[in-house]
Amino acid sequence: MRGSTLVAGIGNVFLGDDGFGVETVRKLREPGRPLPAHVEVADIGVRGVHLAYQLLDGYDTLVLVDATARGGAPGTLYLIEAPEPGSVSPQSAVLDGHHMSPDAVLALLATLCEGAGGTPPRRIWVVGCEPGRVDEGMGLSAPVAAAVPEAVRMVHDLVRQPDAEPLDEEHNATAT
Repeated sequence: MRGSTLVAGIGNVFLGDDGFGVETVRKLREPGRPLPAHVEVADIGVRGVHLAYQLLDGYDTLVLVDATARGGAPGTLYLIEAPEPGSVSPQSAVLDGHHMSPDAVLALLATLCEGAGGTPPRRIWVVGCEPGRVDEGMGLSAPVAAAVPEAVRMVHDLVRQPDAEPLDEEHNATAT
């Protein structure tokens, strides 16, 4: 799988804007704007342990798409180059398979790579969106739903230029 890219949508569709990553990868799979052949898109949802094991297949680049609270206005998009696996300390219990944040997945991946002799992705990007609400209920808030098309564009740009220099990008996709 070396040389390939995995785009993973993360989140819980039953917690409002936490479903941003899942909705974005659903849009990425729609016909009309095909991704390069080296790109695989996966709806991971809340299956963080599954993602960690899938990464043992040896992807070169990982793009995580997730709700990312950083204090911006709801719908603000962030493009973050994540630290390499092993440099992240999980904020939650690593063994809780339904509550694994991306940092916990990366920490688990580092442990799995050590034990299995695998190689973690060379580049890890996060396309994050500032959530407006993460309470119980399905469906994205209006500002987060409006950010999905721009997030799709960001992912397309990333997978076409996986060796781009790290960007400190912030996009506000909310209606003004």
